[in-house]
Parts: sequence; C-alpha cells; structure tokens
Amino acid sequence: MMQLIIFALGLFLGSLVNWGIYALAWHPRPISPYSPPPQGAPQRKWFHFLPVIGWWLRRNEGELFGGGFWLRPLLIEIALAVGLALLYGWEMSGRLYPVPALAVPLTSVLYGQFLAHVILIVLMTVATFIDFDEQTIPDSITIPGTLAGLILAALWPASLLPLGIVAGVVQNLHITSPLPSSPWFEGPRGLILGCAIVVGWCLALVPATCTLRRGLVKGVQFYFASMLRGSDWWKLLMLAAVGCASIGAVWQAGGPVRWQALITSLAGLAFGGLLVWSVRIVGQAALHKEAMGFGDVTLMAMIGAFMGWQTTLVVFFLSPAAALFIALSQWLLTGRRDIAFGPYLCLSALVVIVCWPSVWSRVSGTFAMGWIVPALFAACLLLMMGMLMFWRFAEELMTRNPSR
Repeated sequence: MMQLIIFALGLFLGSLVNWGIYALAWHPRPISPYSPPPQGAPQRKWFHFLPVIGWWLRRNEGELFGGGFWLRPLLIEIALAVGLALLYGWEMSGRLYPVPALAVPLTSVLYGQFLAHVILIVLMTVATFIDFDEQTIPDSITIPGTLAGLILAALWPASLLPLGIVAGVVQNLHITSPLPSSPWFEGPRGLILGCAIVVGWCLALVPATCTLRRGLVKGVQFYFASMLRGSDWWKLLMLAAVGCASIGAVWQAGGPVRWQALITSLAGLAFGGLLVWSVRIVGQAALHKEAMGFGDVTLMAMIGAFMGWQTTLVVFFLSPAAALFIALSQWLLTGRRDIAFGPYLCLSALVVIVCWPSVWSRVSGTFAMGWIVPALFAACLLLMMGMLMFWRFAEELMTRNPSR
C-alpha cells in the first residue's frame, strides 16, 4: 500500500520536476501546464495538470513547442514514480546496510534516509535536464539544494549514508570515516572550519572577475571591486552571517551527534566543490579553454552536502564511465566535443546510493589512509594537467598539418 502512495507521490514530484526544467532554465519556456500559456496556445484545462495523462492530451500542441515535446516530460514522470517506489521498497528493507538480514534499524531512521535521497534525486533530475538542454545548471537549484542537505544533516543526522549498526545504534558516514571520529573537529577548530566553509561557499557564489595580469594586489582589488558591482552580494553576505550563526548554534547546543553530521555535510560541500573547481582550473590552464562550467562546481557541492566528502570522490571518478559512451557517440555522429558533465555526476551519485554497501566495501580501505587521499588526488591533478597539455599540443599539431 505504501509503495502505491510513493508511486503517486512520484508522479506529483515528476510534475514539479518538469515545471522546474522549463521555468528555472536560463531561457524559460512555457511548456509546463503550470506556466502561463504562450499566445496562440489553447487555455489550460484541469485535466492538463494531471501527471502523464495531461501530457498525452496536449500532444497536439506540437506546432508551438516542437513535435514530440510531450514525450520526455511524460517519461520523466513515469520514471520518477516507478523509481521512487522501487527505491522505497529497497531502502525500507534495510538494503543500504552491509548486512540487511541481520539488523534493520528503526523505521524512522529509514524514512529519514529515504527523504534525503528523494530530495536529492528530484534536484538532480531538474539539474540534469536543464544541463542537457542548455549546458547550464542554475543556482536556483544548487543553492537551495545545498542548504537542504546541510539542514537535513543538522536536524536528522541519520539522513547521511549508513556504515552499519553497532549495539543497535546506526553508524553513519562521518568526516573521518572509516577511521574513528577525531576530537579535532569537535572543538573550536571544527567550529571555525565549518564557518569558513560557509563563508567560502558564499564568496564563491558571488559573481566576480579575477585576473592576475597586473599582479596579485591589483587582481585582488579588481576581484572585490567587480564583486561589489553586482546586486546580489548583500544577499549572500546575509546568507553567510545566518549560516555561521546557525552552525554556532548546532555546535553549542545541538549535541555531538548533530554536530558530527553537520560538519560531515559541510566537509562534503567543501570537498565536492573544490574537487570540480580544481579540475576546472587545471583543465582551463592546460587546454586554454573552459573545461567544466561553474554549475558543475555548485552541483557537486550540493551532492557533497547530502552524501559526504568521501562519496563525492567516488562519484567524480565514476562519472567518466557514465559519460564515455554518450560523449563518444556524440563526437562520432555530430563532431561535437563539448558535453554536459552535470548529468553524469548526477547519474554516478544515484549509482553510489543504490550500490552503497558494495561501493563502500571496495573504497573504505582507500579512505583509511587518511590525509594521504587528498595528497594522491593532488598528484592526479598534476598528471591530468600534463596529459591535457600533451593532448592540446597534439591537437594543434594535427590542425597545422591536416594532411598527416
């Protein structure tokens, strides 16, 4: 019975997703029935708002929106309804845990984890199809999504991915997993780190231009001058202030469990964003063109806020496998080399959730090396820069000598 309710909820959420895909895009389109119809379109009837059926009944509007425009949103609603119902049955049976047959946690814990994953999946679905359409990921998705991940971690620590059950108590992923939790993050230094992450995230979101052509000092001056010219900096300043105050409240009065969950979510935000940002910087320096959009940075920060820093690294290294076939097909058929990378980050995140027990059993040993993991990643960045520079030189050589 409950799975039927989740199925119906999935249809409703699918309608919201389709609204978001068309209304939150950089170039909004009045395709969703919840948007005002364009001039010449028939007036919306009550049955046009029904999931799935409404799109089928509007298939005669192809002259306005393109032939077959109704098919994708119809399939999205069906896929979300079926997918969330299956995910509910899978998670409520304790399949996220290493040994589900031996110990299943309280239903309230399972509901918290399922709720977090539903929110993340809905947000990633909207981001995925906007990225496919426009190769952009709006802040209107990733900023509220990141805040939702942080709030869930603070209010419902069990929303983070589980590692197992010890003496009847659920052990969730934390900032030093699989190593024991460190007192370093529990004291004032952990509070300073958490506030610094929120302030850094807000600063990164402020539109600004940075250039070092005239030196470091002039570059910093130009950066802050361009930041203050915008109209949204004060909103993000307020967000940083409220965020720091909220973090301080959780650290002071939330208890060790809530604080551990929140600092884990904050670390996921920071590491996820810096992970893609560093690849973006390295790729741009090596190829002399934009390798990844900033939307991918904010998207990975959102995923990290829900899933922790360890999973963002797994998601990042899984995403090329998800993108390889489609990118190769696109290049062979159309000659286009640019790809929307956000959808493959989202697909990899979903794979990690569904395959979490087996994923963690394979990678936990790597993360047990502690601080060696970031050092290895830095080394991989240097290797990637060398490979990309070699690729650029080879490409320029082939362009100069097309007959060879």
